[in-house]
Amino acid sequence: MQLDPTAVAAGFRLLVHDSIGSTNTEACMLAHAGERTPLWITAREQSAGRGRRGNVWISKPGNLYASLLLPGMPAGRAGDLAFVAGLAVFDTVAALAPSAASRLALKWPNDVLLGGAKLAGILIEAERDWAVIGIGINCAHHPEGTAHPATDLKSAGAAVSVESVFLELSQTMLSRLQQWADGAGFAMVRADWLLRAFGVGKDIRVRLPAKELAGQFQGLDETGHLLLRLADGSVEAVSSGEVFALSAVG
Repeated sequence: MQLDPTAVAAGFRLLVHDSIGSTNTEACMLAHAGERTPLWITAREQSAGRGRRGNVWISKPGNLYASLLLPGMPAGRAGDLAFVAGLAVFDTVAALAPSAASRLALKWPNDVLLGGAKLAGILIEAERDWAVIGIGINCAHHPEGTAHPATDLKSAGAAVSVESVFLELSQTMLSRLQQWADGAGFAMVRADWLLRAFGVGKDIRVRLPAKELAGQFQGLDETGHLLLRLADGSVEAVSSGEVFALSAVG
């Protein structure tokens, strides 16, 4: 990936790699080593890309692989960043591929869908006073045989370069981080996220490590937990899990 560091959002340094194990792993290593300035790390390909819950993120050239190291993270606020980043990715795709905007949706807690299929994933890692936002966007290709159907921008008729996607993302991320304002603006982030959310008001199934829950997606609580109305009328706040449309799970 050939990028001009001066084109990245103001105040964010940029490290560009041709090939790397994982941009998130590299960002975490730099944080452990004492890096304390906002820093983007991008790579043309990853040999050990990671998704949530230890899943492998297939990382061949042609797609966007980027991580943002954010120092000075307020205590207890790292979880907000999945929603901040989801909105930034949504904004990026809508700006570069306006014809696809009406088919975009955000899936709790950290996926971006296009036409119901996964277009992008987000991985948040945090420790002490820093956090890393890892983002993968399928630009030119997507994996097959995944638990949730996947797609890419090219297949959807939006042929955009990795470079243009990253440059737009660096700007939308800065705007959404400013809206979030270290957590003070999470209510606005939450409201914007819900306007773009997949499944609100519909029956869904949430897959947890030890069980599955079915119910109606009622929205998000003040901390970003998914609110699920169960068959008995009670509402459960879910902090972590995988969301599926009810008809998509056997």
